[in-house]
Amino acid sequence: MSQAQSAQTVCVVIGASHAGSLLAVQVRKEGWQGRIVLISAETHMPYHRPPLSKAVLAGEKEVDAVLLRPALLYSNNDIELRLGEQVTQISRADKTVHLASGETLAYDKLALCTGASPRRLPIAEGLAGVHYLRNADDVAGIRRQMQSGKRAVIVGGGYIGLEVAAVMSQQGLQVSVVEMADKLLQRVASPVISDYFRLLHEQHGVNVLTGVTVETVRAAGDELVVSLHDGAELVADLLVIGIGVLPETGLASAAGLEVADGIVVDAYMGTSDPDIVAAGDCTAFPSARYGRTMRLESVQNALDQARVAAANVCAKPQIYDSLPWFWSDQYDVKLQSAGLRLDHEHEIVRGDPGVIDEKGISVFYLRADRMIAADCVNSAKEFMACKKLIAERLPVNLEALADLSKGPADFVAQS
Repeated sequence: MSQAQSAQTVCVVIGASHAGSLLAVQVRKEGWQGRIVLISAETHMPYHRPPLSKAVLAGEKEVDAVLLRPALLYSNNDIELRLGEQVTQISRADKTVHLASGETLAYDKLALCTGASPRRLPIAEGLAGVHYLRNADDVAGIRRQMQSGKRAVIVGGGYIGLEVAAVMSQQGLQVSVVEMADKLLQRVASPVISDYFRLLHEQHGVNVLTGVTVETVRAAGDELVVSLHDGAELVADLLVIGIGVLPETGLASAAGLEVADGIVVDAYMGTSDPDIVAAGDCTAFPSARYGRTMRLESVQNALDQARVAAANVCAKPQIYDSLPWFWSDQYDVKLQSAGLRLDHEHEIVRGDPGVIDEKGISVFYLRADRMIAADCVNSAKEFMACKKLIAERLPVNLEALADLSKGPADFVAQS
């Protein structure tokens, strides 16, 4: 009898965000008849993370309105959801998980969905009014200080920093964004997209500073003074730090699993231990599509990896090779990205990147006559067409890409 068929086996899932929550449900759907324990360090029911920096931060929705699944779904699938539980150790020799409460859980299969944690800014540690944004409690802390007219400094010009800047600007705060790179979104976007979003934020009154680093942060009464390397100072009522995340690999490393900028997994989401899988932001995985090992921070990646890991836990081998895609909402602008522009040879711009309007723009990244990535702003139809072009490696009609008289249906080259 396989483990997936035995009622005596136990599958423990550590981490209950997108990857962990789905993995637990999928393991049951794939035929696991034994016990499933889903452990979360948070006290909230598992929830969608993307709305945290948008609708939840804006006060348009509460966390209870963005739950991943209703509580009844876990109970109906006989999944033990353990909230507010901290895992302190994994003992591979006797296949047990140790909790801070002193309880020990035995497992037959273990899934690590530990996610990532915000990269800290040491010079700002311990100061009142300094915030990071990763979970629901973080958002609650920021919201308490988000009164109209207050001054906010955001360190980091990536997706999280810019989404927070957009919400705060719309809420009437005076917002400055400080980015050490020369461009906003420099790690993930082309110069065209970076410049577009800088213009977008500046048109909404955000003070955007690039190519500058924070030297010191100090308290001055109820205010914070942020000193920059060029001698300039910014006074803030609150400071939000969004300088990236680090994969949560502590448990895996302490257990002797292979770790290298993430928990190292194979194409089946298996770790260096045959009874342990991993999925989500915490994993470093081999990409056949891009010919390298990588780690991605996206909901799509977490969900797709969770499905593959769940199937493999139940002895139904699947390989992970999904096309990466991402999105970001800022003001009334939606950026949707498909693929990664690694090693692209040239790019084509569709629309006018110097104009911010509902028409939007798209930037296509190509290698020869194949599209390998696309950034689409307020261009949902183009995005859907590009996902298909990239995923299926179809030949592209290069002339149609920049021609606004041509629609997405014209993007595929006719043989």
